[in-house]
Order: sequence, then structure tokens, then C-alpha cells
Amino acid sequence: MNLIQHYINGKIYKGSSSRKGKVFNPATGAQESEVILGTKSDLDHAVENAKTAFEKWSQVTPLQRARIIFKYKELIEKNYDELTKLIVSEHGKVYEDAKGSLTRGLEIVEFACGIPQMLKGEFTENVGTNIDSWSMRQPLGVCAGITPFNFPAMVPMWMFPMAIACGNTFILKPSEKDPSCSIRLAQLFSEAGLPNGVLNVVNGDKEVVDSILTNKDIKAVSFVGSTPIAKYIYENAAKNEKRVQALGGAKNHCVVMPDCDMDQAVNGLMGAAYGSAGERCMAQSVAVAVGGIGDKLVEKLSKKVEALKVGPGLDKTSEMGPLVTKEHLEKVRGYVDLGVKEGAKLVVDGRDIKLQGYENGFFIGGCLFDNVTKNMRIYNEEIFGPVLSVVRVKDFNDAIQLINDHEFGNGTSVYTRDGDVGRTFANKIKVGMVGINIPIPVPVAFHSFGGWKRSLFGDLHMHGPEGVKFYTKLKTITSRWPSGIGSDPEFTMPTMK
Repeated sequence: MNLIQHYINGKIYKGSSSRKGKVFNPATGAQESEVILGTKSDLDHAVENAKTAFEKWSQVTPLQRARIIFKYKELIEKNYDELTKLIVSEHGKVYEDAKGSLTRGLEIVEFACGIPQMLKGEFTENVGTNIDSWSMRQPLGVCAGITPFNFPAMVPMWMFPMAIACGNTFILKPSEKDPSCSIRLAQLFSEAGLPNGVLNVVNGDKEVVDSILTNKDIKAVSFVGSTPIAKYIYENAAKNEKRVQALGGAKNHCVVMPDCDMDQAVNGLMGAAYGSAGERCMAQSVAVAVGGIGDKLVEKLSKKVEALKVGPGLDKTSEMGPLVTKEHLEKVRGYVDLGVKEGAKLVVDGRDIKLQGYENGFFIGGCLFDNVTKNMRIYNEEIFGPVLSVVRVKDFNDAIQLINDHEFGNGTSVYTRDGDVGRTFANKIKVGMVGINIPIPVPVAFHSFGGWKRSLFGDLHMHGPEGVKFYTKLKTITSRWPSGIGSDPEFTMPTMK
């Protein structure tokens, strides 16, 4: 049995724990690895190494840091196939989707290569007579990231490249369901020349998470996961005086207007709802049919959902792979059962799919509900599976109201040919990321990712310019050099003259 351990101070580290978690191949349902679940002692050991490494790494010039990151980029590109297959083997998503998610992570590495430009401060000469003022951004210290199972490469890469580029050291706690890719990413960074202790990976469960939240030497915590856990992370990290960004759940709506290009909208919804088996925080899980468009939308969608090619991730013909675990499969099936009980019309039922040779895999087919209403749990709660709900509304204003009333505000889209509708939608919608004829509006690396409402706890979004702000603290200096002429003491609030 393959044993997955920690990566601390530039080498594999077994740690002090005898507890282990099971890592499965979702396509076969077979356990292929065990992962050591770390302890507080393991986390503290990683932090001590990161603290020591910070003393030197924070003094390395941004240009020298960037050169190591450039080399890291080259090594990721060289090992693309290996990293992609690690994602497929433990998460289950199809190869091209896994490769695409790795590319979106690599884009952050590419953005981090420009850190010398992004860390430039501001200078003002003569803010007062013979007085100058300038600002600079400096690293925080040891930072930590707690990441979910659905993107074992991309989400960690939204965190640690930016933190490290800014001069911090980093502790990554990946999901215990698919940790191998994170370990390999850390090894490649060491190969690129990153000093030992700058990037560390500690596997584990709640014990390690709580140790991160209470360790006084960790200065900032980034998190992506469900809203209840995001709230827990936010509250406890803040209570322990840490900077925190905690990205939570989602229920993303795609508004389909009567004037839209219907084929474009249907194809967009198919990829956004069923790509990665719906295990995306940016998945479009609600199609809002406006006016009389509902029947035509459901008819076209149902044909494509029924034809969806479900299979193992390494099969090039597969369009959708399995869910990550048996427990998650049962959870998603339970939501489909619930939707039927709640009175929604199950147009396409994927619960009983069977694949020859993969009978024990964690597979479910695409599911499509019609006539879903806003009081149903399948509408309000995040299912995180290949389940698309169609909600019918009277007009555009009702669609906006429906979305704005929902507790989540992560991502949303509208399909329309009307420029005024698109502009009004972007202006009035209370959601952090908006697409206009774009099904999954994930910002590129040089913008920032984050939702509104209960989809984000904290002030700053992830990666991009907001990532630089999150992983640095601002210092402002005001300076006057004496001219040899004395001055009298001033007891009033100083003003610039």
C-alpha cells in the first residue's frame, strides 16, 4: 500500500502520528494509498522550520525570488502529464479537465513571476517642506493554506506561489482525499531552488486545521471549502489575531434570456453544470429560464444530458468522471432523492448508471430537474454534484431578485444578445464574479477571485492584485533630514506646511 507522508523542510517527513486516512481511485472504487493524518506536533514542527526559513527568505530580493519561480514554472510544464494523472487518479475528473485546472494554477505561478513590479511602493517628495513620504509592502511571516478536494493543484497554487513570491513562508494542508499532487508540487519547487522550509505540506484532518488556527506563529490563513467550515475558519483565525480569507459555498445561477443564442447557452450550461462532475465552487447548478424559454431549454438540455459520456478520467472519450468518494456519491444521490420528494420534476435521472468494468466506481450520471422552486432544499443548498435545477421566472427583474435573495454570491452568468440586459445584470447583481455569455466566470490570474455574501468571509479576494495585498503588510515612512537649524517643540497635531 502506497503511504503518503508530509513534506517538511525540503524532504519527506513521516511525523508522529499513527492515524491514517484512505485514498481511493474514484473510477475503480479501490483504495490505492494511505495518507498519514498529522498531529499538532507535526504542524508545530513545520511551523518552526518555516519560521527559521523566513528569516533568510524574506531578505531575498524580489528579483531573485522571481527567478526561482520562473524555474518552477518550467518544471511544472515539464511534468504536466505526471501532475495531471495524479489529479485524475485521486480526484477522478477527466484528463483534459484536470489538465485545464493545472493550467489555471500555473497562470498564478506566471503572475507571481512579476512580483518585483507588484511590490514597488509609492513615493511622494515634499509632502511638507523638506519632508518626503513613501510606502512599502513587506511580508507577513509564516502563512498557511487549507484547501479542498475538488482542485488538488489549482487552489493550492492560488495561494502558495503568491505568498512565497511576497517573501513569506508557507504551510499547506491539502485535502486528505487527494493529497499526492500537493506533495509533488512542493518537491518540484524545491527542485527549482526554493530553500528548505519555505514551502511545507502537512497532511491531516481537523486536528491539523485547529492547530493552524491556534498556532501563534502563523500570521495568515487562506481557506477554500464549504460555508460552515469557512465561517469556522474565519471566526477562529480572527479570534487568534490572524489575517484570514475564507472562501465558502456557492449556488451559482445561469440566467437564460429569451433572446439568447440557445445552443450557446445549452452548451455553456452543460460544461458548467456537469464538468468535473459538478464538483466545482463555480459550477452552474441553477438555470434560470426567463419568460417562455423554459420548455425549449429543458428539451435541449435533456437530450444532451442523456447523451453525456460518463467514464474513467483517463478514457479520452469520457466527458464526466466519477465523484471523489463513495460517501460523497451517496450524499449527491440523497439530494436527487430529496428533489423528487420535494416535487421537482426529474427529467433526467442518472442515479442508476452502471459502467462495465467499473461497477465499484463512484459514478453517477447527469441529473436534470425542472420546475424547481426557491423554497426547495435542492435549490437552496450546495449539492456539489452533476445535478442541474431549472427554475422558471416571469421576467428579467424576477431573475435578478431570485439571485440577489440567495445566501450565496459566488458566481453567476447571463446569456443574452441584449447589451442593456448584460450591463444591467452586471451592475445590479449581488455576486462577486459575473459572466455575460460566459458560463464559468473565473477571473484570470491578474484579476482576483472571490464571492460575496456567505461565499466569502474576509475582506480580500484570492490571487491577483488582492493576493499581493493579503500576503503583505503596508508600511508608510515620513522623513525629514535635519538642516542644522533648531526648532521649538510643537504640542499640536502635526500638519504639513
